[in-house]
Amino acid sequence: MKPLSKAIALSLLLASGASFADSTAGNAQLKLRLMETTDIHMNLLNYNYFKGKTDEKIGLSKAATLIKAARAEVDNSLLIDNGDLLQGSPMGDYMARAGIEAGKIHPAYKMMNTLDYVVGNIGNHEFNFGLDFLHQSLKGANFPYVSANVFIDDGDNDPTNDKPAYQPYIIVDKNLKDADGKEHAIKVGFIGFVPPQIMNWDKANLTGKVISKDIIEMAKFYVPKMKAAGADLVVAIPHSGLQVSSPTAMQENATYHLSKVEGIDAILFGHAHNNFPGGKAYNGFEDQGVDNVKGSINGIPAVMPGFWANHIGLIDLDLALEDGEWSVKGFNTELRSVKEVAADEAVAATVKEEHDATDKWVSEPFAKIAAPVNSFFALAQDDPSIQIVSDAQVWYGERLIQGTEYDGLAVLSAAAPFRAGRQGASDFTNVPAGDIAYRNVADMYIYPNTLQILKLTGAQVREWLEMSAGQFNQIDADSTETQQLINTDFPSYNFDVIDGVTYKIDVTEPAKYNKGGSVANADANRIVDLQYKGEAIDDAKDFLVVSNNYRASGGGNFPDVNGDNVAIKAPNENRQVVADYIAEQAKANKDGFDPSADGNWSFKPINDKVIVTLRSSASEDAAEFAKTLTQLRNTGEKDADGFAIFQIDLSK
Repeated sequence: MKPLSKAIALSLLLASGASFADSTAGNAQLKLRLMETTDIHMNLLNYNYFKGKTDEKIGLSKAATLIKAARAEVDNSLLIDNGDLLQGSPMGDYMARAGIEAGKIHPAYKMMNTLDYVVGNIGNHEFNFGLDFLHQSLKGANFPYVSANVFIDDGDNDPTNDKPAYQPYIIVDKNLKDADGKEHAIKVGFIGFVPPQIMNWDKANLTGKVISKDIIEMAKFYVPKMKAAGADLVVAIPHSGLQVSSPTAMQENATYHLSKVEGIDAILFGHAHNNFPGGKAYNGFEDQGVDNVKGSINGIPAVMPGFWANHIGLIDLDLALEDGEWSVKGFNTELRSVKEVAADEAVAATVKEEHDATDKWVSEPFAKIAAPVNSFFALAQDDPSIQIVSDAQVWYGERLIQGTEYDGLAVLSAAAPFRAGRQGASDFTNVPAGDIAYRNVADMYIYPNTLQILKLTGAQVREWLEMSAGQFNQIDADSTETQQLINTDFPSYNFDVIDGVTYKIDVTEPAKYNKGGSVANADANRIVDLQYKGEAIDDAKDFLVVSNNYRASGGGNFPDVNGDNVAIKAPNENRQVVADYIAEQAKANKDGFDPSADGNWSFKPINDKVIVTLRSSASEDAAEFAKTLTQLRNTGEKDADGFAIFQIDLSK
């Protein structure tokens, strides 16, 4: 495997020591602005392909307006991207299907090349479409990429021979101006990291080609080398979230511990799809060194600007030259939202050809459905958006095992609601009855996961569901105060419904597992009346559970689901399986097939005095759908985030 030649050549040139004329005599002071984008997920435009209309809350074309304005405010600035760029929208899928012809430029880089990025970091989703596509895409970037914890797999099991798959870091020589307009030569080093879990999440694409290593271990290895090579400043770009916890090997969200690595002057992070400073998830950690107001972690300035290019992040560093060494004497951090600015039309125009082709591709009808598919209440009842995915996975799984050693085993399906409000009050699947296009399929299944089948016992199926039931808060059966049903700290994409069995969830019990997969209450049992074909499930019986590569390889930290029990790795994406299933059903149901949920799970009844609420879309469609559900009542209220509040009857 050969990494990107242009980027590496440029990186080597920048790191070679060739410097500008040094005008730094004596002491000096100046300011440097670092600007970050992250987790763009191919939202290059302020456009929602699922809905076929503009979205003023997202898009690099809007962020470009902020970038240009922020750059014009200061004398010295550097723009950095932190990955998860090439995947996540229909345009990303379209480009992966079409491929990048030799000599052509991926639309992400058509746009980004106009904005003068100095460096990019590789995110975990960059590997979703395989290394060949990644490297062909990166050839279009006119700025270098870094990644310090991915290495070529040479198969010799000797770590002393490991060779970086990408340039681990670069050192950029810049002439920066002080307040008097005098220029000073400064070397700014950038080092990037990706979650080591890429080897699980994209095992099929990466096994035998690359290996990953621990973020903190590699930082401690490379940062001293950067300083020895003359870096005056070291800026870390971890595609890794902020989790205040004890350090563990190969930690996914390692930014907190990265801030403790000596020599790092600033951190531009991402991956968690959150805001720092200011995100609610980071309140309450002042005693552990996290300043969620000023924007620092253990005294190191840090910023994370959301997702889908809905913000840009800024760190303004006050630099001082004393005794021949530059150091950070002060800083300010800031997030700027794209909501109130217009898109940069010139920047947007760079991807018009690909945008038009994508919009056409996702809009072509290929089947009909006889009932709507939505996820408005996917967290409160068996739901059509999950049902259609599960039915498709079982349909495909049963065909896949025919004639194999697994033929005859019961096939179950695990699926979660990907769009259940995680990204805001408008983030719900809503496909009306009638014609259905690929746009709608992508709305039902938003990730390009590949289908995998696990072999599990009935007991393991039960524990899978116990983990999933962490989605709910514990409800006090004796209270008459209003209680919220949903534990918002538990990601909705980890709320797996398993079809092919029936069960009830007792939310008066505490959760057995915490969201990290550790046992929190060993004696708790939220899953009751778990049955297969009308009889209590046999804990020793073998089942096949159809899921995806993310879950099968350990994503979500489900008990006993770690890749060791994968029976079949399918060649198809889950999303393509859903599309194929819909097309097959359309042949047998000319007027459209019914995708309604089969009601295989429900809550165990409590009583008629508990008041339990949940929040969902405030749209008219959600309100109308709620009228068809006997257990739900629209309270007519909204919360501060724009969600409508519904009450659920748990008396029967």
